[in-house]
Amino acid sequence: MVFLDLIEKKRDGGELSATEIDEMIGLYIGGDIADYQMSSFLMAVMWRGLTNAETATLTQTMAESGARFDFSNLLEPKVDKHSTGGVGDKVSLLLAPLAATCGCIVPMISGRGLGHTGGTLDKLESIPGFRVDLGHDEFRKQLEAIGVAMGSQTKELVPADRKLYELRSLTATIPETGLITASILSKKIAEGTESLVLDVKTGSGAFMQRLDDARQLADRLHQIAILSGLLCSILITEMDQPLGCTVGNSLEVREAIAVLSGDAERSTDLKELTLELTTEMLVLSGLSESHPHGLRLAQQALDSGKALERLGELIEAQGGNPRIIDNIGLLPQSPHTTVVTAPYEGWVACIDARLIGDATVALGAGRTQRSDSLDPAAGIELHAKCGQWVSHNEPWATLYHGPGADLERATMKLKAALSISPDKPAAIHLVKERRP
Repeated sequence: MVFLDLIEKKRDGGELSATEIDEMIGLYIGGDIADYQMSSFLMAVMWRGLTNAETATLTQTMAESGARFDFSNLLEPKVDKHSTGGVGDKVSLLLAPLAATCGCIVPMISGRGLGHTGGTLDKLESIPGFRVDLGHDEFRKQLEAIGVAMGSQTKELVPADRKLYELRSLTATIPETGLITASILSKKIAEGTESLVLDVKTGSGAFMQRLDDARQLADRLHQIAILSGLLCSILITEMDQPLGCTVGNSLEVREAIAVLSGDAERSTDLKELTLELTTEMLVLSGLSESHPHGLRLAQQALDSGKALERLGELIEAQGGNPRIIDNIGLLPQSPHTTVVTAPYEGWVACIDARLIGDATVALGAGRTQRSDSLDPAAGIELHAKCGQWVSHNEPWATLYHGPGADLERATMKLKAALSISPDKPAAIHLVKERRP
């Protein structure tokens, strides 16, 4: 195979065969295709797109590019959830132990944050001692013991995705729906899940800012998931403002514990979305007969405190300090705080999620490139959200930061994110659509 021919074929709008895709991925993993050539191919894909047939083949080829987890010995349904990324999205920290409490086996392979979006692994690693580098045997034994494990993509698991994603992040070729679909689903196939609930975000803080783009991605994900043998359910959810009231790694762990502890007064949106997605998992996996029944099961598991106990078991199983459940002061703490007040009174009409995400990166809670180190305690706490009234000079956000923070830039972004109106805005609906 001459790879230049494939670049030209895709550049000119042609469709690659399954054999061509298989050979291309094999050669790239083996180091026989240079990054500069693959970059050209990815840019051609950005302009021309991938067909469903190409995407299905790419997904399966990537899934088979390395080791695959096998949990067939576990009789309970294996079901996972994946979000396309947002700001303040700490749902997985609540949902994984909650779904496991309800009877699911949850083998969750998560990612790190890059740019304005956060990453589940970074949040977990803000817990003192928590390990995310679990091998297959460790993963399996933990699933057998407590029904849930949350780890990182190992070197052996889907190496094609790891190598391609790194290149895509450096060449502005992230947003193409076929590439996104193959990246997400290849990891889920390889991790051994049978059913998958997808949370496709739309809004200012999402990769798919327009609803039509989110629909296109959701439909592509559903089509390829079904072709790949996965049961799949998809919600399109709102990401115009941060989810919950915190953005930043240890701050989000703290909020997750608060919600699981029954303190959801300031985090009603986070609780609502967690319950909705958990319910989808229960229905999809056959553990619930209907949405109302599944919602009752999830609510009971949350109210009983059993999901919080399961989170403690998860933390202990992966080397973390489970005492944080009862003492959040054991989480990393920032040495400095800065309060930002409202410039005038009115209704909060908008808190731009993208700008809030950018502000947390400036504080040290996120990365602009994968080699950046993180301050696990840095972040932002919101004291007001859309639809709430603020008075002049009332604190509406607190910044948590250390000595390496760019406080000036973070404050500038934060202030630009807030829009205040004399008129009360319409209520926000978290779940915009179920697809298909």
